[in-house]
Amino acid sequence: METLKSYEELQDEIQELSIKLEEANDTIEAIRTGQVDAIVVNGPKGHKVYSLKTADHTYRVFIEKMSEGAVTLNKSRTIIYSNSRFATMVGLPLEKIIGVSFDLFIPEEAFEEYKTLVVDGWADDIKRELLVKDYKDGHTPCLFSCNVLELDEGVIALSLIITDLTQQKDIQQQLKSQNKLLETARNETERMNDRLEETVKVRTVDLHNSREHFKLLANNITQMAWTNLPNGDVNFYNNRWYTYTGLDFESMKGWGWQSIMHADDLETTKKKYIAALQTGEIFEVENRIKRHDGVYRWHLNRAMPQRDENGEIVFWIGTATDIEDQKKEIEKKDEFIGVASHELKTPLTSLKGYLQLMKMQMKDTFPPIFSTYLAKANSVANKLQHLVDDLLDVSKINAGRLDYRMDIINLKDIVEECTDNAIHIYPGFSFEVENNKDYMVKANSERLGQIISNLVNNAVKYSKQDKRVIIKTGKSGNCARVSVTDFGIGLDEDQKKKIFERFYRVEDKKYMTSGLGMGLYISSQIMDTHKGTIGVESELGKGSTFYFELPLEK
Repeated sequence: METLKSYEELQDEIQELSIKLEEANDTIEAIRTGQVDAIVVNGPKGHKVYSLKTADHTYRVFIEKMSEGAVTLNKSRTIIYSNSRFATMVGLPLEKIIGVSFDLFIPEEAFEEYKTLVVDGWADDIKRELLVKDYKDGHTPCLFSCNVLELDEGVIALSLIITDLTQQKDIQQQLKSQNKLLETARNETERMNDRLEETVKVRTVDLHNSREHFKLLANNITQMAWTNLPNGDVNFYNNRWYTYTGLDFESMKGWGWQSIMHADDLETTKKKYIAALQTGEIFEVENRIKRHDGVYRWHLNRAMPQRDENGEIVFWIGTATDIEDQKKEIEKKDEFIGVASHELKTPLTSLKGYLQLMKMQMKDTFPPIFSTYLAKANSVANKLQHLVDDLLDVSKINAGRLDYRMDIINLKDIVEECTDNAIHIYPGFSFEVENNKDYMVKANSERLGQIISNLVNNAVKYSKQDKRVIIKTGKSGNCARVSVTDFGIGLDEDQKKKIFERFYRVEDKKYMTSGLGMGLYISSQIMDTHKGTIGVESELGKGSTFYFELPLEK
């Protein structure tokens, strides 16, 4: 007969049971909320607790941080563990996933494949793609990786690592679309390539015929001729070139032509040649080229760029014309001009002296008209004196004898003196002067005055309507700049290129002017000896600005 327990003993047992019940409830709550790696599953033999045999805190943190879903199933395909990533993938809270069948997350069309996956997964480690239900957005393509795990008490479970393939599938779809586009483009490219090859064949034949025609023409002209590439390399000479130089293509190709240029002309030729290649402007230079017998003869070299339909330079065509005989004729003319100028200077000086004496000897008894005639005679004599001086300058330039003393001078003083003279000589014109600062340059004051007077004379000569002339000094970089602006007939592009040539005069039917066209040529030569520059800015019908620049003295 069992002994009845006392009231105190019963109270102790009740207290102990209460504590165990509270601990059990805490354990169940921890399992339900996923705080521990275990779950209680109601099976045929009652409730059973599952926990990972090797689970620890570090492992759990790793699983929770995975970007893939992680699920553990028992033999009946019930979920005994799931990380939060899988819950996110199916669009449900974690507490509604643990303890339910994984079958609920497989769409009907993938169910048979899923069952095969589970069966095979218990037998071996496998990977397969399956659809998973997303309770928010439909179905998600996933990659399943199956592994068998051992839980407590020798119980085994199936671990599923589930990778969302949505992004990969999207990329695959994009790649398929791109591949289709590429295939279409490839087919179109092949068709275009076929057409291009046919076009190239036709153009090649045309080009060959054109080249042969060009060679035929080039080999039958009296000038030497060549063609060069945009980088300057010469790739063709005509027969006349080989006959004149006595050399072959191998020694002349590329930049080999430099070997037959006169040493005094080579630097200038190269400078202009390179400038033309860079700008695309016409190449033109006079130089001496050595003949096969060692004799140098003067040639005029000109080359023009040949462009394609896009305006890009394809190659250059050049010619070298022998001008040795013309040079000699010009030398004879220059010699005659020099002699004639000197012969004219003496009687002209005497004539001006007699005119001065006549003016001094004139009495009141002479009619007033005599004074007018005398003034006109003096004006004509002064013009003739100016022409003779120009001719003498040209003669000196050609002989290389245009020398003079250089001093440090104030450009302001020269401009002021020339401006005062211009106001006195041309009272019918309005001169606007901007000459307020001192600019020190190394120059010959008489020659600078000659240049400024030439520029002012030209401004007056070609300005019959608007009689304003602006004379300005200023600074341009490290140079002092003097400019003379008029509002006359102006110049076109061709005239601007030739305006500083010897004996060049602007022809205009409305403006017939006197002079030999030497003033600007002489001015340009004076600037060369001063290491300065001279130029013009002009627009036809709107006037011109002639200027020169000289290095400033520090």
